[in-house]
Amino acid sequence: MNLLKAASTVSLLTLASRVTGLAREWIVASQFGASAWTDAFNVAFRIPNLLRRLFAEGAFSQAFVPILGEIKERDGHEATQALVNAVATVLLAALLLTCVIGVAGAPVLVWLMASGLQELEAAVLMTRLMFPYIGFMALVALAAGVLNTYRHFVAPAATPVLLNLCVIGAALLGADQMPRWGLHPVYALCAGVMVGGILQLALQWPALRGVGVVPRVALGPAGLRAAWRHPGVTRVLKQMAPAILGVSVAQLSLLINTLIASYQGPGAISWLTYADRLMEFPTALLGVALGVVLLPQLSAAQAQGQQERYAELLDWGLRLVALLALPCAVALLVFAQPLVAVLFHYGAFTAQDVLKTQGALMGYGVGLLGLIAIKILAPGFYARQDIRTPVRIAIVVLILTQVLNAVFVPALGVAGLSLSIGVAALVNAGWLLLGLRRCGAWAPSSGWLAFGAKILVACTVLAAVLWAGAQQIDWIGLQAQPWWRVAYLTGVVTGAGALYLASLWLMGVRLSAFKRTSI
Repeated sequence: MNLLKAASTVSLLTLASRVTGLAREWIVASQFGASAWTDAFNVAFRIPNLLRRLFAEGAFSQAFVPILGEIKERDGHEATQALVNAVATVLLAALLLTCVIGVAGAPVLVWLMASGLQELEAAVLMTRLMFPYIGFMALVALAAGVLNTYRHFVAPAATPVLLNLCVIGAALLGADQMPRWGLHPVYALCAGVMVGGILQLALQWPALRGVGVVPRVALGPAGLRAAWRHPGVTRVLKQMAPAILGVSVAQLSLLINTLIASYQGPGAISWLTYADRLMEFPTALLGVALGVVLLPQLSAAQAQGQQERYAELLDWGLRLVALLALPCAVALLVFAQPLVAVLFHYGAFTAQDVLKTQGALMGYGVGLLGLIAIKILAPGFYARQDIRTPVRIAIVVLILTQVLNAVFVPALGVAGLSLSIGVAALVNAGWLLLGLRRCGAWAPSSGWLAFGAKILVACTVLAAVLWAGAQQIDWIGLQAQPWWRVAYLTGVVTGAGALYLASLWLMGVRLSAFKRTSI
């Protein structure tokens, strides 16, 4: 299997997810703007998302996928199926307990995350309505781990599209119905989230049947006891302990930032959320796609003792990050206002909202290279079943982020929060890279200096074109002519991107050089 092709497939499906995600945010922004009610929804939705990243896509995947890959390579299909069955049983039991506690404890969770909210009670009710979403997403993470280990990337990468479509449908079709029930129209989004979670899980099952590894849950106390005693489950839980600590550090940083934003006035959480959505576009297309493809391959190389192959895969991923992430960072820094205006400046979303979201987006642009590189570097440790090193680094970075918040937020407001995250991400990525270098897992291949210089030259060309495009047009003033704004944006971005690629081609950089095959 061609790894570049696999990563491209995941990126294309992720692109569909991010495009529909942007459409989702555009509809929410135009219908509800950046208000106390959208702040309440964003906080309520962030709580199950936080736990999803903590227990599902985060700690669970980091611990489960390397062990699953090792057992698959070493012990075969039957042992793999037994591990999946045991893990699914334990996971389902834990999820049921978590959902009960979460619904009951929603007031405490919301207060801890955003005590400055104006619509605090609404956020509590929306949290209770959406909390079971974490259950569906944890099971989706289990299915995705199995499918990615068997090199089936399509279904896991495509599932987020369903969530976005469901929320869009709820906003367009359900918002007008909410007042009949005595609810604000924004409550329709909660229904969209829950339906999306159900459909995402349903999409995994045909793919799991295709690879012949459908989880079979053992019901009853005896089945649960047997699952707990499975040696693979014990190993996953032991690996999850430091992984939970590591992911908790990142999520704690998000929680603190949300809390600080809740005291920056109505709309502040929404500004940060809209900027985060734009930042996640390149992060998911590049970092997540490469991480999904690389982690099973790195785990297989580690299990087979192929250290040269391991180092080669890491170097390949880092070169792709440099090639594709740096121009995206430049775009967020010099072209932030056009992006925000074209995507969100409609209906209830005001010119002031554009400027505030623009500042937050530029803050993310500073650290975008680090945010994406972490998605490649951290799996380099996870594949070696070393989760403690990234955890120790993450704890120090959390402290650094809050120190930076104390410096940046008083001067920059919401933009200071994203800038703190961006600068801290660069430190995190640099530290991870140094750790892989010191332990001998990675060494830069020949030609890195010349390669980096060529990318910088091409990015300078890109920045010049984007800056000129940003300055020559009144992007906010063209609100009444949306199609002209879209046409201008398309022309500037397409032209700048073409010049970037042409500059690289003239300097001898070829995408064909990045073709790799899997183990």
